[in-house]
Amino acid sequence: MGRSQVQGLDSPRSVQDVRDRLRSGATRAEPEANRKVSTVLYAAEGGGGAGGFTPILMIALLFGVMYFMMIRPQQKRRREAERMQSTLAPGDEVVTIGGLYGTVAGVDDDTVLLEVAPGVQTRYARPAIARVVTQAERAESTEPTDAATAGAEIVKE
Repeated sequence: MGRSQVQGLDSPRSVQDVRDRLRSGATRAEPEANRKVSTVLYAAEGGGGAGGFTPILMIALLFGVMYFMMIRPQQKRRREAERMQSTLAPGDEVVTIGGLYGTVAGVDDDTVLLEVAPGVQTRYARPAIARVVTQAERAESTEPTDAATAGAEIVKE
């Protein structure tokens, strides 16, 4: 479609003016040109109103999917690893991130002493412990569970 065909519409002020002129037959352009102009006008009009909201919605949806598919599961794994590393105790059998199996011989604030063979102990940072294979049996708490039994002691002879 040439520039002269569009200029033959006498510089309309809006899309509605062009549509009205096309319907009334006020232009001398061929029917094919009318169809092309009409198609262009409908395409231009359709992208105006909601076009600004849709990309923002798509970006927000993308961030939401990324949060629930990537960030949240990673945070959950990190919390579980921290919890596991904070509950390490002597006697636990563990695996390091390097694949070394050992038994926890001692625990400091930020290090773990592993016995990898009888008489061979190595020191590792707590984050270097990948998983606990078997936990040592923990001693049950000997504290009474309620106030009524607080003063009573059970003695077995």
